[in-house]
Amino acid sequence: MKFYVSTAFLDTREAIEIARAADELGYHGMAVPDHVVNLETLQTPYPYTKDGARRWEAFTDWPDPWVLIGAIALVTTRLRFVTTVYLPAMRDPYSAAKAIGTAAYLASGRLELGIGVGWCREEFELLGQRFERRGRRTDEMLELMQALWAPGWTEFSGEFYTAPRMEMEPTPPHIPIYVGGLSDIALRRAARHDGWIGDLITTEKALERIAKLRQLRAENGLSMADFEVITPLTDAFTAQHYARAEAGGITGIVTMPWMFYGGPDSSTAEKIDGMRRFRKDVGLDEHA
Repeated sequence: MKFYVSTAFLDTREAIEIARAADELGYHGMAVPDHVVNLETLQTPYPYTKDGARRWEAFTDWPDPWVLIGAIALVTTRLRFVTTVYLPAMRDPYSAAKAIGTAAYLASGRLELGIGVGWCREEFELLGQRFERRGRRTDEMLELMQALWAPGWTEFSGEFYTAPRMEMEPTPPHIPIYVGGLSDIALRRAARHDGWIGDLITTEKALERIAKLRQLRAENGLSMADFEVITPLTDAFTAQHYARAEAGGITGIVTMPWMFYGGPDSSTAEKIDGMRRFRKDVGLDEHA
């Protein structure tokens, strides 16, 4: 089982220290969320809570994921990075491709691109992007960005974007693409790519999604071999829980290990101690 330590709700500078510790302690990676702004008032309900309220308080840090990953990449040696999740359709494809590709280059192939289509109409409109048809635009953007990340000259003609002959450097190493979301359409999109990223979910619900993904992959002539399934789990916190998840096809867990010990108000040192204790408690040290 791979464990990704989430940077969500951390102070931006603290996230770099947590990443250094995660690298030294042998965690697989860091999970980096994405928001450009946090609007005071929204008409769009947050889709991942029962009452539509956001999970975070105002003035929570939301650093740019590519700046943060670029910084962390230079102070770590083996740690991988996944975005949970980045919204390409809220940006123009060229700026997005440049930022992602540069971070992947600096990370020397340790970058995994987690993407979603987004839920907040107001944030899209603020950034000058259409909320409608964002799913189709996301699909086309991924195709265009992958072309821009390839070596040599690129031309592209699509429904939404047309690129004359151009090149973009530096050329990054291969960037696997994982798709986030709990809906059927998100699962269908994920099945066409390299992996799926879940939200806070029970193990049982995650295993139901995996069964659907297995079916969708088979329909496309694809197996689950090398297909990543990464999610936080609301009901897993022991070695036995994680063993069950792994046996069911979950390959990676997004976690904040300090939440099991000192809670969200832990100091940086206490968070790192929680990371150390978590490794021991779930048996990771035995397999290091």
